[in-house]
Amino acid sequence: MHRTELLSEHCYDRQRAEEFIWKHVRMQGFSRRQFIRLLAEGAGAAAAIILPFQYKVVAAETDRAILKSAPPELFLRSGSNLEMRWEVLYNRGYVVPNNLFFVRNNSPAVPRVSPNTWRLLVDGSGVSRPTSFTYDEILAMPSISVIRAIECAGNGRNFFEVSHGKKIAGTPWNLGGIGVAEWTGVPLREVLERASLKRTARDVMPEGLDEKNIKRPIPIEKAMADDTLLVYAMNGEPLPPDHGFPMRVLVPGWVGIAHIKWIGRIQVSEEPLYSEYNTKRYVLIGPEYKPNPPALGPMLTTQKVKSAFELPWNGEVRSGKRLLRGRSWSGEGRISKVKVSLDRGRTWQEARLREPNIDLAWVRWDLDWDARPGTYKLQARATDSKGNTQPDRIPFNDEGYSYWAVVTHTISVK
Repeated sequence: MHRTELLSEHCYDRQRAEEFIWKHVRMQGFSRRQFIRLLAEGAGAAAAIILPFQYKVVAAETDRAILKSAPPELFLRSGSNLEMRWEVLYNRGYVVPNNLFFVRNNSPAVPRVSPNTWRLLVDGSGVSRPTSFTYDEILAMPSISVIRAIECAGNGRNFFEVSHGKKIAGTPWNLGGIGVAEWTGVPLREVLERASLKRTARDVMPEGLDEKNIKRPIPIEKAMADDTLLVYAMNGEPLPPDHGFPMRVLVPGWVGIAHIKWIGRIQVSEEPLYSEYNTKRYVLIGPEYKPNPPALGPMLTTQKVKSAFELPWNGEVRSGKRLLRGRSWSGEGRISKVKVSLDRGRTWQEARLREPNIDLAWVRWDLDWDARPGTYKLQARATDSKGNTQPDRIPFNDEGYSYWAVVTHTISVK
């Protein structure tokens, strides 16, 4: 398989699963032919999966679950998570200000890490010279700024209940678990190369300093991409604690869990890497998804195409002529077309796309609307530059990940 193909969700998932299976078949003393014959005979076996764990990151001091101000007119709060209210973007520009950016925390509290004592360890079999970097050393490296989206894998979870009649446990996201910002930092390949990256390196696994030491691997191809960054600034300001200060990873186009916050270690391996967050969690589990050993289902990587209106959910607007506004995005490219329906899909109009329209970020769009009194069922359907178009329905999965079907947005005009 060509190395660049591992930037694709399906290629990366399939190759890593095949490597895992055949490695363990060989370890048990079976040939491919013997193993295939056992499968054909209906034989089953359970093998213990031992995930490599050579280094324990010491957790930093923790504080409250969320540090920034979170007034209810700006956010919907669920435990340690904040969902942005879409209506607050109506009169704003392209990027989401730091104070409006959504928050998704897997751990119950925000680590408070001093940049004076913080260190980033790069180690593992994939580097020849394990190296520890200080905050100032990374700030002194060549940096770039990119505008990209970060989106929670569960964004849109609530709509599985609407479409399939099944309520799912977990943060009840509508579509506000998404944000676009200007991220400034050092290309991840800079620190990998300074640790003498080996040509045989396969996977890279960033690990956080939060209480759970969240970690999730990416292939070396993605780690070396121009816009995969160690981020220390957000929208021109030092990275806020809620968003990963002093340093986080930016993995453009991939699900939010890959963008590890409060990073403290990067493991580089010559062998495929696994963690709870790409084998048991953040994988698709459901009647239409097959297990992908060692994962319980297909791994989530690239984000799908989605759209949202800059309106309150089940809210009200005044009658009269107005611009009906929204935003659409994709983890695989830029948006090429958006169609909008005011009558739950019976008729469609093409929306105007407004610049900028940045790859792996989003596009703003609008439509002239003479809003007369009544109740409307609004829908938006986007298509990206790779030809991916939002479907009417997607299969159910147990954790409510990656809802990218067309959503019906009810709004009343008074």
